[in-house]
Amino acid sequence: MKKSEIKILLVDDEPDILEIVGYNLRTEGYQVITAENGAEAVKLAKKHKPQLIILDVMMPEMDGIEACEQIRNIAGLEDTIITFLTARGEDYSQMAGFDAGADDYITKPIKPKVLVSKVKALLRRFKEDSGSTNILKIGELVIDRDQYKVIKNDQELVLPRKEFELLSLLTSKPGKVFKREDILDKVWGNEVVVGGRTIDVHIRKLREKIGDESFKTVKGVGYKFVI
Repeated sequence: MKKSEIKILLVDDEPDILEIVGYNLRTEGYQVITAENGAEAVKLAKKHKPQLIILDVMMPEMDGIEACEQIRNIAGLEDTIITFLTARGEDYSQMAGFDAGADDYITKPIKPKVLVSKVKALLRRFKEDSGSTNILKIGELVIDRDQYKVIKNDQELVLPRKEFELLSLLTSKPGKVFKREDILDKVWGNEVVVGGRTIDVHIRKLREKIGDESFKTVKGVGYKFVI
């Protein structure tokens, strides 16, 4: 996908952030859509179907956490990358963001050029449909890796991108214990710095949706998927 075809939704209630960051992203050749609050972000995300959403947390009308949750339930946005951009660096804020379905977290202040580099790294994760079918059937699950779809007992489950990729990794070799460092490397990538608790949050969400019995914790090592 060419840069000129990539849409980025930038959401922040600070006009300076929208202007400076938006300018730098447009200079790189991306299409940039801006919003000043979460409610507007949800509407624009549904309309434009962006590949990446950069979302502030603290905003009027609707904060970023609630906006992220609503966006994750919009059909066609399952594989959209969502990263939070905020001055808040507390663990609670980060955990709430990942709980809501975010893929990453960027703390302000950040230099525009550094942010652009971060955006490039995030967009490298975005995969176009190859046109081929890559379907895995395991137990009660049907996992379509090309369309980012998961079906359990004939019902489609809505999974954020990182939850899907984590599930896809663990189910690729049922019974195998995946070490935490390998999970971080294969799901989040070396260019992204996230904590080990990020994995725990995503595993917890998968247990809620898929079933607690399907995911086993190997203390001090990692996780495995069991049938």
